[in-house]
Amino acid sequence: MSYLPPTRKEAVIVLVSTLSFLLLTAVFIGLRPEHIAMAVVLDVLLFASLYTRKLVVALLPFVVFAVSYDWMRVWPNYMVNDIDVAGLYSAERTIFGIDVDGVRMTLCEFFHEHHCSVADFFAGLFYLCWVPVPVLFALSLFIKGRRELALRFSLVFLLVNLIGFAGYYIHPAAPPWYVMQYGFEPILGTPGNVAGLGRFDALAGMDIFAPMYGRNANVFAALPSLHSAYMPVAFTYAVMGRCKKWLIALFGIIMVGIWFTAIYSGHHYMIDVLTGIACAVIGILLFEQVFMRLPVFRRFMFRYIAYILSLIHI
Repeated sequence: MSYLPPTRKEAVIVLVSTLSFLLLTAVFIGLRPEHIAMAVVLDVLLFASLYTRKLVVALLPFVVFAVSYDWMRVWPNYMVNDIDVAGLYSAERTIFGIDVDGVRMTLCEFFHEHHCSVADFFAGLFYLCWVPVPVLFALSLFIKGRRELALRFSLVFLLVNLIGFAGYYIHPAAPPWYVMQYGFEPILGTPGNVAGLGRFDALAGMDIFAPMYGRNANVFAALPSLHSAYMPVAFTYAVMGRCKKWLIALFGIIMVGIWFTAIYSGHHYMIDVLTGIACAVIGILLFEQVFMRLPVFRRFMFRYIAYILSLIHI
């Protein structure tokens, strides 16, 4: 297939979007090397070939997700509503707490005192999958020619995140590790904490999770647990797409492993995990049963799918 360059209109859209992103990020957040790297990689792929341009357009929802998460720094959720620290802890201890030697404690507190190297190792492996596996799944669907399914999965992934982000602003909440380290008083500007995942870093002999959580956009965004929402979406679309049974089984194992790790590592309460799963269910049903039945949205999907299948010019 001969090289088909972007039209002038498409080139202008790409360049203006890139410059706007870099400028606004520099003004409101502060430009970091990863911002520049992402912009350069995306622009190179958009201009490199017809195939890579289709790929970027199909996976654009993941880019929007990453930018949206980072941009929550502009207007933190604790500026919208009060931070829940003690209330969430009390609810968790009441509903899902366990009694140990006459003391009522949360599961996170129990695992903070009772953990082992084997569980630490697998917990770290599971948590490393939370975004890479969904991205690789969408990428594999695209490569295999199942581009409509890849697009639907990517859009639902984005929708679930937007639902979760809304939850962050409706109910800002502190994670379990915050209570164990700082108590029940909200302290603005608290840096991210690797919590129990630090034990995996120690086993690996390198900083893997520490840099990730050191750049956390907001530590008071524990409810819902979006870590717990991603794999249910991937699992559902693997089933819907009739993927190989071993892949569906693998997704199921990773999904449950992430749910366990969220609690075991002290990053989320059971309440956070359950609301994260609810976000996934709501996002899937909203997209498939509501949006896909709206004529205007179906027309949007038709053009989007046509674009990544044949790359018609806009």
